[in-house]
Amino acid sequence: MIHIEVRVDIDRPATEVFEYLEEVENNPRWLSGMRSSRWTSQPPVGVGSTYAQVSQFLGRQIHTSFEVTRHEPGRLITIESREGSSFPITVTRIVEPDGDGRARVTELVDADARGFYTLATPLLKRLVERTIRRDYGTLKHLLEEGKSSPA
Repeated sequence: MIHIEVRVDIDRPATEVFEYLEEVENNPRWLSGMRSSRWTSQPPVGVGSTYAQVSQFLGRQIHTSFEVTRHEPGRLITIESREGSSFPITVTRIVEPDGDGRARVTELVDADARGFYTLATPLLKRLVERTIRRDYGTLKHLLEEGKSSPA
């Protein structure tokens, strides 16, 4: 089992940061390895909403579907992988106000390496954590530098 917790402070209002994170079609803009991400359910976003994504990881193309399993608008979203996942994963993103016009984002990742990934679990944990930290650096830069606006 892999558990990772990453925090980042972003100099943007919490509501703006949450809106950006909640819109899965933004994922390829800030998540490395993400090739596409699209909703497969109708709006609004809530528990039971689903989306499909295609990513590239360790040289493999991975097609995964996700379902929103917890949703507190403006504050928290939890997604869990469904079909197509040889690496079952649960991701929780929590966005909290942190002073005037700032947000603190916490990402909690719980994953269960299976099949191809089982043997490399310790290495995989370090790789995934490093990737998440880099991705949140990208998100911070995009939102703070105004190079991307909420969808």
